[in-house]
Amino acid sequence: MDTGLFSFVYEQLVEFAGFTAFSNITWGHIVMIAIGLFFINLAITKHYEPLLLIPIGFGIIIGNIPFDLDADLQIGIYEEGSVLNLLYFGVQRGLYPPIIFLGIGAMTDFSSLLSKPRLVLLGAAAQFGIFAAYAFSLSLGFLPEQAGAIAIIGGADGPTAIFLSSKLAPEFIGPIAIAAYSYMALVPVIQPPIMRLLTTKKERIIRMKPPRAVPKQEKIIFPIVGILLTTFIMPTSLPLLGMLFFGNLLKESGVTNRLAETARTSLVDIVTIFLGLTVGASTQATVFLTNESLMIFGLGAAAFVIATFSGVIFAKIMNYFSPPDDRINPLIGNSGVSAVPDSARVSQHIGLEYDKTNHLLMHAMAANVSGVIGSAIAAGILLSFLA
Repeated sequence: MDTGLFSFVYEQLVEFAGFTAFSNITWGHIVMIAIGLFFINLAITKHYEPLLLIPIGFGIIIGNIPFDLDADLQIGIYEEGSVLNLLYFGVQRGLYPPIIFLGIGAMTDFSSLLSKPRLVLLGAAAQFGIFAAYAFSLSLGFLPEQAGAIAIIGGADGPTAIFLSSKLAPEFIGPIAIAAYSYMALVPVIQPPIMRLLTTKKERIIRMKPPRAVPKQEKIIFPIVGILLTTFIMPTSLPLLGMLFFGNLLKESGVTNRLAETARTSLVDIVTIFLGLTVGASTQATVFLTNESLMIFGLGAAAFVIATFSGVIFAKIMNYFSPPDDRINPLIGNSGVSAVPDSARVSQHIGLEYDKTNHLLMHAMAANVSGVIGSAIAAGILLSFLA
């Protein structure tokens, strides 16, 4: 064989090998791909937030296919001009979260909250986890704006976490978003032990008064009053709450059914795909596997536990000031976090374990939707002070 030809073929093969992922892979990439597979497994086998975890898990795999970073191939999420980078713009600039809030508003019935307005206090109480996590983050050496972005994980609200971190700590969007969505998905695992620990058997079987029927006119007025009241108090929450209440008005007005249907189906589905995929892809091993990321996950877990704890304990406190015939079942206190509707379903499930005829779902939904509003207001407060 011609030695020149052999040498040429050998050089081409070596050069080709340099382009493959095998020559650029590290243990970090393998770890992250395993995490992506774990997320997908949770979504498929356990049905934990599959609409979120499958896009995020697959995005993690996409983001950790290694390639030569010096070749300027424009395929990675952090390479300007790449397709992933263009889609990631919606995360970096906080575009996707308000659109998701529009969809949430268009699919949410606030009747349970309007029927029992005092349950809004449970949504407010659960936000204590956010401010506790803020203090913990500062004590670990994070900058104030970084601490604020990390703290919002305690609200168990992925879109709000992404929105706030894009404004305060864009360098931590990946770990903050992954932590927030992970704890949202693990609501059925994390919350029940805390709820059982903090309540007695007698408290778990408390029967709450059935919610009253809310007239149509009241449901139409609510989003208008809601946007004026909340954003006049905290204007920085306007991008999220403005879209939430707008979506709800589309739903309740009765004359914009096509717009409401689009907002709660096609539009929110498209944005969820782009958001989940790009957030997952942003977790490249080279930028994600750091001490700061591990601390963020730990702080997020602490914040979520404290938020659940606060909601349940506050429900018990409210009972001290409630008449005997209008007491609150403290099992719904966990629903003060923003994981809609999973935390409300957990309240219902735990309640049925102790009384098969005691349905808590509608009461829990009142606290749950209050938590969505509460976490957006908390994000606005942090943004006002720290931006």
